[in-house]
Order: sequence, then C-alpha cells, then structure tokens
Amino acid sequence: MSDATNISNNQMLKLDNQLCFPLYASAKEVVRRYTPFLEPLNLTYTQYLVMMVLWEVKKTTAKSLGERLYLDSGTLTPLLRKMEAKGLLVRNHDKQDQRILTVELTKAGCDLKKQAENIPSAMGNCLDFTADEVIELRRLLDKVLTNARSSHPAER
Repeated sequence: MSDATNISNNQMLKLDNQLCFPLYASAKEVVRRYTPFLEPLNLTYTQYLVMMVLWEVKKTTAKSLGERLYLDSGTLTPLLRKMEAKGLLVRNHDKQDQRILTVELTKAGCDLKKQAENIPSAMGNCLDFTADEVIELRRLLDKVLTNARSSHPAER
C-alpha cells in the first residue's frame, strides 16, 4: 500500500479509503448469499465450514479444526456442541491424552455432503467471476490472511 503514503492522515480516515471495509462488507454479503443454500441443510455458514473440513478429513482434533478455520475455542466449542446435537459429528476425548478433543464425522454428517454438492457452483453463479478472477482473488485473500496473521500485535 505504498499509495497510502501519498494520502494525508485525514484522508486515510475516510471509509472509502479503507481496505478493511470492502473486505468486511464483501465477506458479510457473501455469507448472506449462502443462507438460502444452507437453510435446507439446517446449517449456518460456520457450520458449513466445519462440515467442509470434516468431509475432507473425516476426523481431526478440535484444535486443528479451530486453526484451519481461524476460530477460537470459545466460538468452536458451542458450534461443535450444536452440530453434535444435530447428529452430524461426534466429539470424544483422546484415550491417551484426555486434553485432546477429537471431532469425527457421523454417517448423517457424511450423507449431508451429497445435498451440499451444488452449493459451490451455485455460489459461483451468484458472484459472476471468471476462473482467472477467482484464482487472483483467492491469491490476494490468502496474502491478506498470511500478512494479517504474521503481523498480529500479540505476536510481535
């Protein structure tokens, strides 16, 4: 953001000059667009993210799941409890180390994957990006995540 040095401090406080606002608003709107696709599955967007990880790996630890989804335990624990109550996953403490909580997909959770298969393409149609634009946006967002995580004030 070298252009930012040419903008006065006063100008930097304008909403239209902030990168964070279009990121926030875009994320909010994309999540909102998922709602009609997820309601028939009885999933929230965050639950859908958990399911995508579990459809991929079948079993993982809660810690690993939280790291992959950028969720802290205070957010993840109630989320997993609700999903377990729906019968989508089971949580168990590791037999060798009770501090480790494992999360495993159930048959019902696995079966839900078939109902969700069309969601990515339906969302792609909503957003109207070319394949090259998707690749570039993903690259830039990955860079934002990497840079934001590595420059976190608590990590300095």
